Amino acid sequence: MSSRPTPAARPVARPGRRPRRLERREAVFDLWLLVIAAGLLGFGFVMVASASMPIGDRLYGDPFFFVLRHGLALVLALASAALCFAVPVKVWEQAGVWLLLFATLLLALLLVPGVGRTVNGATRWIPLGVLTLQPSELMKFVVVIYLCGYLVRRQQEISSTLTGFLRPMLLIGLASALIMAQPDFGTTAVILATVMALLFLGGVPVYHFIMLFGLVLAALVALIIFEPYRLQRVTSFMNPFADPFNTGYQLSQALIALGRGEWLGVGLGNGIQKQFYLPEAHTDFILAVVGEEFGLLGVALVVAAFAFITWRAFQIGACARAAEQLFAAYTAHGLGLMLGMQAVVNAGVNTGLLPTKGLPLPFLSYGSNALIVAAMSVAVLLRIDFELRRHAGEPIPDVVRPHGGLRWRRA
Repeated sequence: MSSRPTPAARPVARPGRRPRRLERREAVFDLWLLVIAAGLLGFGFVMVASASMPIGDRLYGDPFFFVLRHGLALVLALASAALCFAVPVKVWEQAGVWLLLFATLLLALLLVPGVGRTVNGATRWIPLGVLTLQPSELMKFVVVIYLCGYLVRRQQEISSTLTGFLRPMLLIGLASALIMAQPDFGTTAVILATVMALLFLGGVPVYHFIMLFGLVLAALVALIIFEPYRLQRVTSFMNPFADPFNTGYQLSQALIALGRGEWLGVGLGNGIQKQFYLPEAHTDFILAVVGEEFGLLGVALVVAAFAFITWRAFQIGACARAAEQLFAAYTAHGLGLMLGMQAVVNAGVNTGLLPTKGLPLPFLSYGSNALIVAAMSVAVLLRIDFELRRHAGEPIPDVVRPHGGLRWRRA
């Protein structure tokens, strides 16, 4: 009698059918996505140093004031990204509701007198020593995680009933109202646009989608009309040089910076507009500084980098959908949309195609919160891609059981 050990049991497919298998790929994860994101982070550090030295020296007597803080934020962003990459996709799916409640609580804390810090009339930050916490930035990431989980759990309900459609919108609407109370119009617009795109991908009926789009559009128009400063921004961007020293000042200086850069720019550190002419040169208008110092070529490369990240996110989402991993697919699409829309809005503001609003450029602008959230988003994309590649050539796992077993999804 043979003494050879009995091989371990394998999942058995039905006769005549083979389990679906992912295409085998050699790399551990998407190396190009990592390289492009890391390149943007590094380039952003260089540009923050170039754009912030004049204002750092003027306000604090230290040209490296913002550079050192951005360096610390970069370290925190990389640490946060490493932590997010270590979290399995299934854990993100299960934690979505709790993350949304936590982020909403942080937004509500800003309404408590003495808790939030007010800058330029907006109360968006909770002081934490050297750094600050901006809950609205965290909410952009959390909304994607929560809504993608809801689309998977309630897929049938959300595609067939109005109740299933409205339930997540009530929570997201509450979060958006809290963000508008700060006020932060730009972040609210990005969140709502991302939500509508995800609902469309999730199979929401067209009439529900049209109803939501109409309500959101009407609300945004009302917010613009009934707030004089927002109405001024909307009207002034059409011709900023009609009032270049008041409502059109910021945009006109940004356009001058882009014009000075011409094709190849004036060279790193040689920009003039950041020298007290262009407000927020190291934050919301850093792309204008890129345009002045690296020209149209530099701006085109930055735009191409964001287009690549968005495209790769959609490619990862398509692979996840082919593997029937719906949460991973929705999340990849949602994070790609979020990063891509922020870049589009910021570029539109810098070039005068959209009204001026306080929205940073992911990976490049100064600010720890936006930097950390962008790094976390890429880390989750890499984690999704890693798990898809890890199971390449094997039947696709549906649920990882607590005791280590796998329950295989039938093809």
